[in-house]
Amino acid sequence: MAGTMRRSGGAERVGVFVDGANLYHTSRALGFEIDFAQLLDYFRGGTYLVRAFYYTALIETEDYSPLRPLTDWLAYNGWQVVTKPAKQQTDPTGRLRLKGNMDVELAVDMLEMAVHLDHVVLFSGDGDFRRLVEAVQRMGVRVTVVSSTRAQPPMIADELRRQADSFLDIADIAPEIARRQVEPRGRAAAPAPPASPAAVPQAARPTRATPADPYADVVPPEPEA
Repeated sequence: MAGTMRRSGGAERVGVFVDGANLYHTSRALGFEIDFAQLLDYFRGGTYLVRAFYYTALIETEDYSPLRPLTDWLAYNGWQVVTKPAKQQTDPTGRLRLKGNMDVELAVDMLEMAVHLDHVVLFSGDGDFRRLVEAVQRMGVRVTVVSSTRAQPPMIADELRRQADSFLDIADIAPEIARRQVEPRGRAAAPAPPASPAAVPQAARPTRATPADPYADVVPPEPEA
């Protein structure tokens, strides 16, 4: 990483923007979970990491929020977490599905941060971000998009990949950022029966280890192409 993100006169100023639901679906389709501590370390190598953002919609109930252990851990461990309330729907199998689009929040933050950055790293395959990438490039900032063409189906929209200055397939860096291997799961995989909220323990104060499979109880939004 140090050899690819340097500029003359010093370390390159980098900002990382993670579309949480999109990254979750991409990594699960490839068969691994993300270790967010290692992900930060990866982008700190040879660069000045100005800020790392993580975006997700949250369901808040009186009993339990399945994503809260992850977002709390991220907030304690170097990430700027951006959330908003999600709408929830029940699918035919009885599992909860989140409905929450964070595109506007991500776009606003990226445009505001661009004047402080040399290089933006966007974790998403959503083609709706093509115009955002173009706008940031006009401000003199290089943009790398991180997604995958190796998942089935591919998770990166062709127009977004073409617009980016560079494309990084997340499968290529999986050995450096993976928490553990899991069974690959495509978008149309049959969901498991829902876990009872009462059976899920409340999260303790976050530790160094990234929480395992925080989306286990709620299916996050399907990534848009």
